[in-house]
Amino acid sequence: MSASGGSKAIIAALLANVGIAITKFIAWAFSGSSSMLAEGVHSLADSGNQLLLLLGGRKARRAADEAHPFGYGRERFVYAFVVSIILFAVGGVFSLYEGVEKLTHPHPLEQWWLPLLVLAVAIVLESFSLRTAIRESRPLKGNQSWVQFVRRAKAPELPVVLLEDTAALLGLVFAFVGVGVTVLTGDAMWDGIGTIAIGVLLIVVAIILGVETKSLLVGEGASAADVAKIRGVINQHPEVEALIHLKTLYLGPDELLVGAKVAFPRQTRLTEVATSINALETAIREQVPTARVIYLEPDVYLPAGADNPSTDAIVIKAAD
Repeated sequence: MSASGGSKAIIAALLANVGIAITKFIAWAFSGSSSMLAEGVHSLADSGNQLLLLLGGRKARRAADEAHPFGYGRERFVYAFVVSIILFAVGGVFSLYEGVEKLTHPHPLEQWWLPLLVLAVAIVLESFSLRTAIRESRPLKGNQSWVQFVRRAKAPELPVVLLEDTAALLGLVFAFVGVGVTVLTGDAMWDGIGTIAIGVLLIVVAIILGVETKSLLVGEGASAADVAKIRGVINQHPEVEALIHLKTLYLGPDELLVGAKVAFPRQTRLTEVATSINALETAIREQVPTARVIYLEPDVYLPAGADNPSTDAIVIKAAD
């Protein structure tokens, strides 16, 4: 997996979640806390999700073949979308069910100190995991806000881990409050309310992940900044008369497809056109390193009209 894949953050979250899940299930077995059971399932689901992200990164590295000539980069998008479904179904829906069950059939907590101790330790461990994800994401985030980073990131792993860790930390706080208030009041209803809050939180996060990864699966183009760089490179080339249209598409988190129709003067020789196209491809890759697949179609510029059927054309004449 490339550096942008955030494998370090995924492994840190995986190790933390496996250890936390085991301790949560032990605490649930001794205390009977529904919040602890919901949190245990949550951590177990998160562990499975991190394994899926690692698997997706591994499969995405396969070389292109006849069936997939552009490679398998989108495997990472697919596995990130599966993660959102698992988080919704296994984590969120189960927590809601367990919370409602606790409210309708309440029972007192046993060994109340054990879940509180486990939750306190889990909060510390989850904080370290979240800190690792933040540290790995910061170089890629740049000047964007965290919300913008999650929405615009093309590599899905780091946004997924960030949202999972944030949800896990908030869920632990909800569970701690639910168990704590139950201990103080003796009313098991609060444990059930804490469990429902965890379920709602997980469903909201799962929906956000699903929406963002669906957009990547459908196909997203380059950012406005990268498009501007590509246009600038093409229009500044001395042999280019005009950029007729430009389209981009991410084939994977680290691989951008660039397709453009470029107008050259009518008297330009074929060898000169080929030389110019090669120079343009090199210049585009220097400005936008992820632009690994580039197709530039030479053409003669015609004003929009009957002789130019390209209704979606973007015409930007080169500067003098």
